[in-house]
Amino acid sequence: MSKQFSRRDFLKLAGVGAATTAILTGCGPASRLVRREPYLQMPEYTYNGLSTYYATTCRECAAGCGLVVRTSQGRAIKAEGNANNPLNLGKTCARGQATLQGLYNPNRVRGAIKHKRGDRLYDTAADPFNDEFPDAASNMDWDAATQVVAESLKNNKPEEIAFLMGMAPDHLFDLATDLANATGITAPVRFGALSMFESRATLNKAAQNLFGQSGLPFFDVGGAQVVFSFGANFLETWLSPVSYTRGFSALREGKTKLRGTFVQFEARMSSTAGKADEWVALRPGTEAMVALAIGRLAAESLGITTPKVFADVDPMDAASKSGIKLETLEHLAQMFANSNGALAIPGGAALGQSNGLAVAEAVLALNALAGNFGKPGGVFFSALAPNQTAYQQPASAQEMADFVQKMIDGKIKVLFVHGVNPVFELPAALNFMGATKSVSQIISFATFPDETAVEADYIFPDHHGLESWGYQRVATGSKESVLSGAQPVVTPFYDTRATADVLIAAAQLAGGKFASALPFKDEVEFLQSKIAPLMSESNGFFEAADINTFAAFFQQYGGWWKTIDGRNVPNGANALNRSISAAESKFAGDGKFFLVPFVSPTLAEAGANKPWLQELPDPTTTVMWNTWVEINPATADEMGLADNDVVQITSDAGVLELPVYRYPAIRPDTIAIPFGQGHTAYGRYAEKRGANPTDLIGQNYNEAGDLAFAGMKVKVEKTGRKQALSRLESLMGVYGVGLGEEH
Repeated sequence: MSKQFSRRDFLKLAGVGAATTAILTGCGPASRLVRREPYLQMPEYTYNGLSTYYATTCRECAAGCGLVVRTSQGRAIKAEGNANNPLNLGKTCARGQATLQGLYNPNRVRGAIKHKRGDRLYDTAADPFNDEFPDAASNMDWDAATQVVAESLKNNKPEEIAFLMGMAPDHLFDLATDLANATGITAPVRFGALSMFESRATLNKAAQNLFGQSGLPFFDVGGAQVVFSFGANFLETWLSPVSYTRGFSALREGKTKLRGTFVQFEARMSSTAGKADEWVALRPGTEAMVALAIGRLAAESLGITTPKVFADVDPMDAASKSGIKLETLEHLAQMFANSNGALAIPGGAALGQSNGLAVAEAVLALNALAGNFGKPGGVFFSALAPNQTAYQQPASAQEMADFVQKMIDGKIKVLFVHGVNPVFELPAALNFMGATKSVSQIISFATFPDETAVEADYIFPDHHGLESWGYQRVATGSKESVLSGAQPVVTPFYDTRATADVLIAAAQLAGGKFASALPFKDEVEFLQSKIAPLMSESNGFFEAADINTFAAFFQQYGGWWKTIDGRNVPNGANALNRSISAAESKFAGDGKFFLVPFVSPTLAEAGANKPWLQELPDPTTTVMWNTWVEINPATADEMGLADNDVVQITSDAGVLELPVYRYPAIRPDTIAIPFGQGHTAYGRYAEKRGANPTDLIGQNYNEAGDLAFAGMKVKVEKTGRKQALSRLESLMGVYGVGLGEEH
């Protein structure tokens, strides 16, 4: 079939018959040969106002939600959730809605370039609307770019080549893994700031310790009657927020129409805690003893022998150290014990401390006391994706520190980076930036000019997610086994190329074992080879007799999933017969205040280059376009601080200066800073805006290897300067400013 195949002829063929239509409906393999472009001259068969819809996958985080994108006249107009996809059932978050702003971002990398490390990709400092490459960057054609990748593979020892990829367990990760397995290249490493702030490694390790099985727990919020969350902001950024938001709506008004109860334990009221019936502002570092104390009191309320796991904790001591009244602990324990469907969730900042593993185990043990394993409203192990044999978690912060050390030691000569921005996402204390100087060649496949791309020798930009083929495994959030599919909804706007196509072509040029490892014509053929085994699977959402028809349905419906519950039941037989330490967390630094960095619910780790998200008010403070530090008003009064006063925050790892936001829903001994701003690159909307709180985080880890990002104590000092924050709220309505004053 010719690649000059016209859209008009394509549509004529689409009407030939049902079988042909299944393959040629803009959702099958033949559609890769059709240009989906804006029309300058309207074809006679196209009606004004008539839209075309494409099912694909949201790439704004690693959850894998399904999208349906409406296009009109070859342009992507609106993104909505895919109602068929079991993960999100037609819903999206704000980042999913804003994905079009990434597609149309004016500072995208527009073609393959050779680049001098450290030089800007766009001169937005001098002129924020200058889209031209500086003199230090030179355009390349894709044949030359492919040759560079081929020589990098062929001319270096396999163990000297490394792939650093984003969190998404997608087809590109599978391709790099296949290449590594066949050639001896080091297995690709996946990392993302969200996994660091979620403390995924800790959650997985705790489940393995208690249940003897490695995997990502699934918490059935929608089926519960009482939910206790220790630091898990599951309505914002944790694991799969759209899925958990659907679960939360069922908790509030399920099939029984009984309104469930939600209690959040954390030092700073997050947006998730703002939806809770009770917010318990416990002292940071005491989460383990509080969970164990609730377990002991709940056992006593039930009139049963106190299980070993809860026996060594003193509820009175826990109340004293946590700052929670004993009466409150008793009230919460009775609530948990007397519920027919109690569920406890560990996550986030509660696990991001030196004792985070003990916290996760203590909270999971509450579920063992409730006996909810494998029951509605209980704990499960998430279903593996259809083409997955074992759970593969992203690298922990400790593993990333080891990776950085390999770079420093000169053991990595060639580094390929895709889907992650470690210069920005990793704490500066880990020194990824310095480690790049010891790597001979860095090749970035970044779609946007992020901080890591600036430090690369070459930038070979991948298509935007809405211009791409692919699939992504769903790690958690659905009871069904789900593989979300992706397809282009528009023709690529710029001279970008799919990274999978670049690697396949480079492997063929390199020859030998590289060519044998990736014997595919292109990315779509590779995808078909990976989904073909699903045709023999039972209980699928659809069936097909041949791979072309199956691939067409795969794109048409936005993936493939099973129609049965694929979750596994944890073995909690010994969960109550073990000892868990109730010791408090150890904090780095001698400052007066506990530091709680939290992921911005609107920007997360990669949303700062989208003005819709910058303009979207933070759910708890309504601040936009900047970074702030939250301080309790009572503490602020003691220090003589008003809103917008700039303070200097000092930790063992670094110093930041930020304007104050007087936030009443935070403990007086705690300050909080959102993560998402502070970019030094990444385009006109993100650069030189706010600060990055990871600059304050040191190299401290818990027993699972996760970063103890909530394990710092800091000093706060006045600078005497002011910086006005842009926010939506009325000062008069919130703080009474101006009320009672005569004018």
